[in-house]
Amino acid sequence: MNALLLYPLFPKTFWSFDRFLAMAGVKAFIPPLGILTVASLLPPQWNLRFHDRNVAEEPQDDWLWCDLVIVSAMMVQREDFHHLIRKAVTMGKKVAVGGPYPTSLPQHALQSGAHYLILDEGEITVPAFLAALERGEPAGQFRALEKPDVSLSPRPRYDLLQRDAYLMMAVQFSRGCPFNCEFCDIISLYGRKPRTKENHQILAELQTLYDLGWRGSIFMVDDNFIGNQQNVKRLLNDLIPWMRDHRYPYNFLTEASVNLAEQPDLLELMAQSGFFGVFLGIETPDQDSLEVTRKQQNTRHPLTEACRKINAAGLVIYAGFILGFDGERSGAGQRIEAFVAETAIPQPMLGILQAPPNTALWTRLEQEGRLLPDADGCCGDQNTLMNFVPSRPPQDIGREYVQALWRMYEPATYLERCLRHCLAITPNPHCSQQMHVPAARAVRLLALLVWHQGLRRPSLRGQFWRQLGQMARQQPRLLAVYLGLCAAGEHFFEYRQLARERIGDQLGQDPLLPAPPIPDVTAREAVLAAAD
Repeated sequence: MNALLLYPLFPKTFWSFDRFLAMAGVKAFIPPLGILTVASLLPPQWNLRFHDRNVAEEPQDDWLWCDLVIVSAMMVQREDFHHLIRKAVTMGKKVAVGGPYPTSLPQHALQSGAHYLILDEGEITVPAFLAALERGEPAGQFRALEKPDVSLSPRPRYDLLQRDAYLMMAVQFSRGCPFNCEFCDIISLYGRKPRTKENHQILAELQTLYDLGWRGSIFMVDDNFIGNQQNVKRLLNDLIPWMRDHRYPYNFLTEASVNLAEQPDLLELMAQSGFFGVFLGIETPDQDSLEVTRKQQNTRHPLTEACRKINAAGLVIYAGFILGFDGERSGAGQRIEAFVAETAIPQPMLGILQAPPNTALWTRLEQEGRLLPDADGCCGDQNTLMNFVPSRPPQDIGREYVQALWRMYEPATYLERCLRHCLAITPNPHCSQQMHVPAARAVRLLALLVWHQGLRRPSLRGQFWRQLGQMARQQPRLLAVYLGLCAAGEHFFEYRQLARERIGDQLGQDPLLPAPPIPDVTAREAVLAAAD
């Protein structure tokens, strides 16, 4: 079998880092770990060609060569996902699809003509798909009634990657999360019992990347790295000597729940292992909204104090925030702004609440008759109003979203936050805390940063050089971290304008202009009008 494995294009989003990646001379943020794991599950006698379309488009010859096209996608990649399916069908190729998007909405893939739907987790469903091929079945859907034991998962095919095209590599230790946040589809996809790989598996994956020549940053892509704290501590205790023996070839970024701040021993182990940053799902500083969305783990201790503890442990904080929870009071966007200003989180990811299919939120809203007619058609898209009828006017939520995003990523405000955050971080005595970029690319990145922020913009020029001098005097070991954050700002300065335009199109008015008079209509009528 000649199999062509494709990973679809991402649109421009908060996480696409387009401008920053171009400045750094790379094509994509991280590689797609799921389809690389699927590649390891395919028969060794198959001939495989893999292309991440975010790095480079596949040659037409590969389409002529292949017998089977395999596509994996997240919801945000839907447009290119359907394009690839339709192209394969038009060319008479069999198409197999998998990943979070078709798993959540299999009917979408079927409507575009996919033949084989390899859903849920591949360790169970890929063998079922291969057995169906052996029997000569022309199509089929393959689902798992249980969760696989990830301690038996194969090593991803990192050798298929054009590794120098990525900012970071990716490794996964666990799947699943013990919490029960109403809006989150991770627990519907992977369950509430975190399943972890064995330590030797992770060390073997790191050794594979080492042998392939990778040196730099690695994203530990677990949705909650500390979901199973006992096993995480076991891993870190084995990872520390491995890193030391290999002279710290990597540093790590991951995602975790805010209760990480309650575990000083775990924070210390992460620092010793080479972790430089963590993404936290803070969502909102409004305690009542956290209760509504079942995120009780964020209500046990003050969130500002949690951020301070994590900074003091040597970790850069990245964080997610959401507008649109039921019962949310007016001004939620401004309260998020105030929280971000107080904690100096450099890159707050602000989004508008969506109800993903198969989540508790989706089920509740469906029962209440509050889902919009095309609720599954826009789910996963950033810069999109809610796919349901919210408890307050959608125009207010959209305006607060754009206004908060616009002000938080005003260039001078952003740079000031980067400075304060880096000044609050405790330098890691064990290893570097910046996102690694090869030396030649680092020189290019620095030159472009100086041009854009230190020379080209008169409004930033003085601030850029003053803050650079302050960092050099007070936190010289974190200077590279600071410069990297500043450079990433070039993406966000463009992204906020894109968000303004997208939401403005849906509202029918620039969200930064004074609000028009509110007509006397119901909330549902207002949402349906905005959707139209």
